[in-house]
Amino acid sequence: MKRALLFLAAAALLAGCIRSVNEPAAPAAPAPAMPAVAAGAPATAWVQYAPGGGAEVRALDVAGKGCPETLADGKPLALTVRAAATKDFPALCAAMLPDHIASLTVAGLALGVPVDHPRRILVLGDTGCRIKGTYLQACNDPKAWPFAGLARAAAAMKPDLVLHLGDYLYRESPCPEGNAGCAGSPYGDNWPSWAADFFAPAAPLLQAAPWIIVRGNHEDCFRSGLGFLRLLGPERFDPAAPCNGHLDPFVVSAGGQAIAVMDSASAADTPLDDKAVPDYARDFAMLKTLAKGSPGHEIWLASHRPIWGVITFKGLPAGGNATMIKAAGDLSAFKAIQLMLAGHIHTFEAINYQGHKVPPQIIAGHGGDNLEVTPVDLRGTIFQGDSGVHVDTGLSVGGFGFLMLTREPGSEGWTIQLYDSDGTPEKQCQFDGQRVFCLQPK
Repeated sequence: MKRALLFLAAAALLAGCIRSVNEPAAPAAPAPAMPAVAAGAPATAWVQYAPGGGAEVRALDVAGKGCPETLADGKPLALTVRAAATKDFPALCAAMLPDHIASLTVAGLALGVPVDHPRRILVLGDTGCRIKGTYLQACNDPKAWPFAGLARAAAAMKPDLVLHLGDYLYRESPCPEGNAGCAGSPYGDNWPSWAADFFAPAAPLLQAAPWIIVRGNHEDCFRSGLGFLRLLGPERFDPAAPCNGHLDPFVVSAGGQAIAVMDSASAADTPLDDKAVPDYARDFAMLKTLAKGSPGHEIWLASHRPIWGVITFKGLPAGGNATMIKAAGDLSAFKAIQLMLAGHIHTFEAINYQGHKVPPQIIAGHGGDNLEVTPVDLRGTIFQGDSGVHVDTGLSVGGFGFLMLTREPGSEGWTIQLYDSDGTPEKQCQFDGQRVFCLQPK
């Protein structure tokens, strides 16, 4: 009974502990001018992977002069309009890249191109600066919101691939008058907000390497969903269509590495959303099919919300996503998955689960938004539901930062190096294809 009461209390806390999960939508906002807080000019061109494994170059026509000149291996590449300009957004152009190109420039700017076998995969998530109601992060203070410096440090490490685990735009409300910490900030789902929260601070990293984009709950249809689908969404953009609240999973094949991208933006952590369970049950069924379509590849699952992630309740570890746990059913969809990567919880976690029903979990939600506090030792976690999943070993490391997964030629495993926001190494783990090994707390 004591354990049951603890679980019920933990479940109640879950509704508010992860602050961004079920907050109401912010009011619609005008598009003010770009604030001084943006560190440098926003990126207007980048490369991102598309469903099926191909890569796409996207370029914003901020100046209104038409799609910019683009050269792939020195040859012209014709961009077409993906999304026409509106009062809130500039036009966006795009084109699929030819295979195996060695160079790419957009309006004279050199961009990183896909490599055949990425061996340096940079992982980050939850990078925006929170301004909503009484939650007022000091976006003008690089210590309180370090994403710009983090992106510069990460870009200097020359990754082959960047994986962003979602939550790009947190500026939902106007900064209160007289608040120097966020003064001048735009807000709402418009280009000035996207530029300030993501495209300006991320500019050097967007230039450095191709990206895999995961949708976060801050990009659901009650927040910045339409802006996300326009700018970063994986599917063809239709301005006349209503906001799509749930996208199908897809697999990105990057050399010998396959990453399944799952849209968990609308999967409520708690309480259980029975109406959404069928959508996610179909997603898990699709994962089996997607895995069969990628023979010989390691399959990693990238999803914003972790299914069995850990938060803190009165100093004790608790958590779990009630909606996805129920949708996962008999857990057979995880047989083909070797590693799970997620954000949403604003810290770093590395978790191995008991038995072999589900693969290890890495959580990297500490890229810029206000941090969570979780226990260092995650053993003894009480998860929602009755999935039979329990923590075997697990640890959490606090502070802002990002990860670099590296693989040496001929190696069977990956090194997971954790960095702080300045690019200083913190902790190192090893992933051998079955478990993550980190130095456990004493």
